[in-house]
Amino acid sequence: MLTPHLITDVVARALAEDAPWGDLTVELTIPEDATVETRLVAREAGVLAGGPLIVETFRQVDPRVRVTELREEGTRFVAGDVLARIAGPARAVLTGERVALNFSQRLSGIATLTARFVAAVAHTDARIADTRKTTPGLRACEKHAVRMGGGSNHRFSLSDAIMVKDNHLAALGAVDEASTTAALAGLRERAGHTTAIVVEVDRLDQIPAVLAARPTGVLLDNFSNEELRAGVALIGARAIVEASGGVSLDTVAGIAETGVSVISVGQLTHSARALDLGLDAE
Repeated sequence: MLTPHLITDVVARALAEDAPWGDLTVELTIPEDATVETRLVAREAGVLAGGPLIVETFRQVDPRVRVTELREEGTRFVAGDVLARIAGPARAVLTGERVALNFSQRLSGIATLTARFVAAVAHTDARIADTRKTTPGLRACEKHAVRMGGGSNHRFSLSDAIMVKDNHLAALGAVDEASTTAALAGLRERAGHTTAIVVEVDRLDQIPAVLAARPTGVLLDNFSNEELRAGVALIGARAIVEASGGVSLDTVAGIAETGVSVISVGQLTHSARALDLGLDAE
């Protein structure tokens, strides 16, 4: 969730990185009393995310900068649409321009890509979810963008839920059904009834041993669609069925049609292309 404290902190760090000792160009070329009016313009169609970061960027640079007519988060737009108007002291607007654009282009790119995945599975009951494959320090912002695109958030951090993956099982010596059951035995009691438990498997024959641990969900990793159908049938209503691995816009519909409840897609955050937005002076 984008809290005011988080927005303030993220923007402050970005401005400290981009203008640690001020903006040398504007200080030596732009008169102090110069003003400018600009528009945030879409160069291509997409879904908007990052508006609060735009507002905070210019507020921190100079509170006299006015951001008006800002479209709502999650708004769909087409090329040529004006998404906001920014006006005020020219030095401040020009200094904050790149940071504001970096946030809005990056987050709108994530929201737009997420919306495409969501649309691809709209004929099914499957949800599109993100992962922890995010830019360090920007996870909350990027997960916010996923929601703006219609996706769902997976766990935010390692502290939020138990997710036993293949490397955890390997470290515990779980190499067959008996050792997997032993490794997971008592996990529900130790974790408590309010904690979600998800266990990853990469073979169908692992599922019975995992179900014995009474998990909240079972993650079927890199399964073929035929294997996913078999896994969904085997698990039934005993746990949420999640699919991951090999997910793209070309494959996601077929994966969703197998009956899985959740499809986690690392691509949403680690490979989304920044959307083409520009700040044009009027």
